[in-house]
Amino acid sequence: MAIRGLMPLISRLATRAYYRFTVSGVRVPAEGPVLLVANHNNSLMDPAFVTVAAQREVRFLAKSTLFTHKQIGWLVRLVGSIPVYRAQDDRRLLGQNRNIFVAVHQALAEGAAVGIFPEGTSHSGSRLSPLKTGAARIALGAVRLIGRSFPIIPVGLVFRDRNSVRSEVRIVVGEPFDWSDLANRADEKFSVRELTARIDRAMRRVTLNLDSWEDAAIVHVAEQIWAAEHGSPRDSEATVSRLALIASVLQKFRSRGDAEWRSTARELRAHARMLQRMGLSPQALKEDVSWTAALRWSLMRFPLLASIPLASLALLVYWPPLAGADWISKHNREGPDSESTYRVLGVALFCTIWTLLLAGAAAWALGWVWGLVALLLLPAAGAGAAMVAEQRRLRWMAVRRFFVRHLHRLRLGRMRARQVAIAKHLDELLDLGMQ
Repeated sequence: MAIRGLMPLISRLATRAYYRFTVSGVRVPAEGPVLLVANHNNSLMDPAFVTVAAQREVRFLAKSTLFTHKQIGWLVRLVGSIPVYRAQDDRRLLGQNRNIFVAVHQALAEGAAVGIFPEGTSHSGSRLSPLKTGAARIALGAVRLIGRSFPIIPVGLVFRDRNSVRSEVRIVVGEPFDWSDLANRADEKFSVRELTARIDRAMRRVTLNLDSWEDAAIVHVAEQIWAAEHGSPRDSEATVSRLALIASVLQKFRSRGDAEWRSTARELRAHARMLQRMGLSPQALKEDVSWTAALRWSLMRFPLLASIPLASLALLVYWPPLAGADWISKHNREGPDSESTYRVLGVALFCTIWTLLLAGAAAWALGWVWGLVALLLLPAAGAGAAMVAEQRRLRWMAVRRFFVRHLHRLRLGRMRARQVAIAKHLDELLDLGMQ
């Protein structure tokens, strides 16, 4: 279907509208068979992110119950997903998986990119769930048709806060690993078990695995402090590597009941609270801005002020469908890992219906010409308003940071000294934890 070829573009638009994300790591081959394996914490947003990372059409395996789902079944079928039948859904249908494996093997043999979430289902856990053997079985089965091993590429999706609009997401495309020694091995059970273990190790290198979500805030602020004080690169791959290292070391101290863990956690929480009150990040705390630079920056962005009244009006016009989508997302039956999926789909559906209603009302009251004008201009006005609102939020935060820096110099000086001390403490912990 034609829409499948448009999925990389559609996926980028949908994810970019909701999140701020960066992609780093290796480049997925533009053609030829590829098996993409990713963690699964965010329902249908995860396939969209994997498609963005791949920059090509990807055929996904999805649990069979999604195909008959009242709200999202149409989308799962439309993008060419391949159903997988699970014992917990209906044991009587497990036999149909034989045909599914044949279809996936054939797709890979024809040079397709196939995406799979080896954990088996979307979940709210703070770490990878034990992997199912499906990905390994698919890869080993496809070898018989292709005649050789092919790239298995791990994709890590690290969310700062998956349900918050405009929150940060880091997508890391890991290195494909060698499994040619397993491709034609006679002992199939060993090959499946060993390849599953290799997939697990590859995925853990590009994901963040925590004992609980409560640790996420501490780990993220620790990484930001360390990166700010060491001038480290902020690309997704480097950031996720640092997050994983800090998480493993801090959790190592906690698991053995070390008092060092409790004092470090208190330090980080207190510093994070102070930064939040001041509207600063660890990097912003380290920086300083002169009055001249601030004035020049403000003058360059003056046109934004003129667009705020029109943008506010457009947002007010679209408030009903946006509020409806928000309500639907928070009351969905699938759980918190589906909240952003329902919000994105709800906004797309409700705003489309709302636009048609407004255009119809304009045509009825003022004539078909005005109806057509409304149909063309309203979506553009709504998208423009969202962009202005985002820019206004970012600009206001920047202006606020500038005045905070100049009105609270003594207080910020103490916070800077504290941040430097925390960074040194983290260095010591990392050195100890890695021994």
